Amino acid sequence: MDEIADRAGVAKGTVYYNFASKNVLYEELLRDGIDLLADSLRRAADATAARGGTRVDALDAMIRAGLDFIACSPALIQLYVAELWRTNRTWRATLTSVRGRAQAVVEDVLRDAVRTGELSAELDIPLTASALLGMVLVAALDWQSFQPDRSVEDVHAALSRLLQGRVGAGGS
Repeated sequence: MDEIADRAGVAKGTVYYNFASKNVLYEELLRDGIDLLADSLRRAADATAARGGTRVDALDAMIRAGLDFIACSPALIQLYVAELWRTNRTWRATLTSVRGRAQAVVEDVLRDAVRTGELSAELDIPLTASALLGMVLVAALDWQSFQPDRSVEDVHAALSRLLQGRVGAGGS
């Protein structure tokens, strides 16, 4: 809390006035950060639709938006990933809630893709949305941690090939 107050240029009491505890502060960081991610995903999908792209194109744009967001917010993503594995935290309900907001954006696009016949009606929408978000998160963590010399374009291209189903020997 001292570091936060110093960086914000306020007294420590001001931080506690706005955030009663570290737990409350973490909850707000997670809530605000994941809301920003969800907004970024929604904007990517909406911009693709406005250009006349398909829902699969929108999912691809959302992958890129997710990678860009993670590249710009590594500390938030590190906090999010660390907290995914801690089931005993008081903010677990908040984490579940905010995760649902980002996942709902992806689910909406998947639902539209199924409705229009772009994707199979047999698609498990919640699990597929979770898998897509997880794919971006894990790939971005690997990229940032172990392959930082790769460009975001290169990482996006690899994930795009997965999305498009072009990873087999006959894929283009």
